[in-house]
Parts: sequence; C-alpha cells; structure tokens
Amino acid sequence: MILLGILLNLFVIKGAVPSVVPVFPGTVDCIEAVQKCLKTPECKRQFRHLEYCVDEEAVTPLSLEGRQACIDAQNKLMHYQSLQECKCQRGSRMEQQCLSVYWTIRFPQGYDDIETSPYEDFELELVRNSETSKLASIVSVSSLPLTDQNQCLKAAQDCGLYEKCGSLRSEYALACTKIIPGTNHCNRHKCHRALRRFLERVPEEYSFGVLFCPCSDTLCGERRRKTIVPSCSYEERDEQPNCLNLESYCLKDNLCRSRLADFQQNCQPSPLSPSGCLRESGAVCLKAYAGLIGTIMTPNYVSNSSTEVSQWCNCEGSGNQWQDCLRILHMFNSNTCLRNAIDNTGSSTPHPIEDTPLPPPRPSPQIQHDELKINLLPEPNTVAESEEDKEEDQTEEGGGFNVIPPFSDKATVTNLGSEAGRVHSSASTFSITRFLLKALLLIALRWG
Repeated sequence: MILLGILLNLFVIKGAVPSVVPVFPGTVDCIEAVQKCLKTPECKRQFRHLEYCVDEEAVTPLSLEGRQACIDAQNKLMHYQSLQECKCQRGSRMEQQCLSVYWTIRFPQGYDDIETSPYEDFELELVRNSETSKLASIVSVSSLPLTDQNQCLKAAQDCGLYEKCGSLRSEYALACTKIIPGTNHCNRHKCHRALRRFLERVPEEYSFGVLFCPCSDTLCGERRRKTIVPSCSYEERDEQPNCLNLESYCLKDNLCRSRLADFQQNCQPSPLSPSGCLRESGAVCLKAYAGLIGTIMTPNYVSNSSTEVSQWCNCEGSGNQWQDCLRILHMFNSNTCLRNAIDNTGSSTPHPIEDTPLPPPRPSPQIQHDELKINLLPEPNTVAESEEDKEEDQTEEGGGFNVIPPFSDKATVTNLGSEAGRVHSSASTFSITRFLLKALLLIALRWG
C-alpha cells in the first residue's frame, strides 16, 4: 500500500488532479456578499430597490425624485461592508451575476467610475491558479533567432500541441468565420463569446503566444493581426463608428464596462515608471488588454508592420466632445504602458507572475497517446459547450475557413522537424511509463 501511495502521488496527484487553492483571505465575492445581504430584511429591501432603479434607468432616465430615492437606498447599504468591498473573478461561471451585483450597489453614485476594476487583483487570482500557471512559455521553447522563424506560426503550432488550446482556438476560428444563413456576415456575438472562452480557459503561456508573438516581417505581422479574425470580431461591416458611441454601447453592458474599467486600472501609464506602467507590471496590463477581446471594445493591431493597437473607431463628428473622443483612442494608440508590455514580449512570453521562471512546455499525454495527430485540428464539438451554444449550432449552417488559415496545415511533421521528433520520443516514453504504472499497480494491489 505504501508503494501504491507513492505511485498515486507521482502520477495522479501531481499530474491530473488540480490543486484546490482556498479563496485568498480578505477577498469577498459579490455573490457571497449579496446572499448574506438577502438574509437581512433591511439589506434585502434596499438592495431590491437599487435593482429596480437600475432596471428603470435602462428604460428611461429617472426623475429627480426617483433618483434621490435610489441614492437614499444606496447610502443605507453603505453600512454593509462586505457588499462595498466585494469583487468578482474573471471568467468564472457566475461572472455576469457577480458583476450585476457589483454595479447595482454602485448605482447611481459611483456608477460612472470606470477606472476602478471590479475584479480581484491579478496577483491574487494568479496565486489561486498557480497550478495552471506552471505551464511553460511557448516562446522560450524556440531556440531559433527571431529573424529565422515566423514566431506567430510557431506559437500556433505550439498551441496545437496543447489539446485545450488547439480545440478552443479552432472553435473560435470556426465561430468567427461561419456565415449566418441568408446573409454575408458572421455572428459577431457568438464569435466574441468563443474568443472570450479561448482567452479565459487557455493558459496565458499559450494564448499570449498567439496574441503577442514578436514579428520581424509583414507575413508574421499579418498572421498576428488576423489572430482574432478581425473581419468578424473587430471591424464593423459598414464603416468605423465614433469612439464615443462605441464606449457608450460598452457602458450599457456589465461585462464590457467591467473589462474596460479593468484595462484602465491595470494599463494606466506612468512616465516615472521604468516599465511605463503605474502598477509596474506589463504582464498585468497584457492580461487586462486580452480581457477586452471578445467585447464591444475589442482592440487589435492596426497594421502588419507594427505593434500599435487601437479600437475600430474614429472621432469624426465629435464636436465639442473631441477631447473626450481622443481620450478613448489614446488609451490604446498612445499608451506607453501597453506598448512597452507588447514590445517586451519579444524575448519571452509574459509570465503570469513577474520574474517567476517557468519550466519548458510539453504536449499533453492525451495528444501523445493519440498517435501524434499534430497535423489535425481538433473538432470544435470536442469542446464542452453550453446548451445555448448547441442550440445555435443546430440553427446555423457550416461556413468556410476564409480568414485564419488552418494552423494544422502548417503544423505538420515535416515543418515541425526536430520538434516533432521530440514529441514522438515523448510519446514512446509515455507508453513505457504507462505499462510500468499498470504493472506496479497490480503488484501493489496484490501486496495490499
């Protein structure tokens, strides 16, 4: 039995069962906070009143008397500390509900504060996800100089070698290129949702690799620019909207409003900081930037020859709000914190926790066991989908892959060269290890 315990520790606990990291002390989730509030009659009454205020304001502006009643209810909730200090977790299943609570208790006073993030600090979240964060940087595995290899192609190949990255990438590529029957355009809502799922579920060591891969030529730069399928997720079908209108639509959606506030807090530039960031963390800024992808405010590279990014909008017709409009544009195209963070990914993929070395990546055992099918894209239906996704899929017809070339066509054994040989060697090792594991388990059970 001792031997069995050792085997389970080596092969199961460390390799397959994720560690359960407790919620960081001091961080209060808004769902938990409101559940506690609803158990108190007075708190419940005031919170329900604020919910009514938010719903009414969404239809028509409140009267002065109605707004004052909302302010009174908000002030009475100030005594409930857990509600005032609560935060939300990015990408969680209850994120939308949590954000609804967060913004409800800030209505009407504080509702326009989009420079304070509703999310828990990145550092605390990354401590919770430390097991996932130990997956290695894909850029560090490349031993070739930057000028000798298309780094974006290499990042796509490495993504394909990690089963979750490959399947979710193919899922969003399909969602963003599929044409709605009877039209000539995509389903942007579904495209955005698939992009968010990719960025929320794939470790940043892989997702950042395809988003921020360093390029020295326009071919690589064009692949990087088309990573998020901009024809669907980024560009409007008719013409560029005014940036003020774009932000206005964003602020009506709790998710977009929250991601924008998160970006402004974590990518705030500072001329006094060596990194150019007020929070002294380029990795934090990049993750906040990636959080905007898949929302109304999705940003992207403006060309295939630079790392400059921007919103798909302009300031034409802004009138006396010209400066407000320029402020939105400058959050991206004149942000030294963001620019430095992207440029600094040339030597390595940004680490989840700065200055923390990561081990080299390895293909998952599942891919090794599947006879090295590294030249095939995983089918989108291999990814767990919500019931809503399945219903949409049943009502839509298939579409072509007309924007992002299938990275499986590139990730062949011939092109991967020595990398494929390394995977083949790892697969053989895995088969031997599995045989030994079975034998040892049988021996251990007989001893037990």
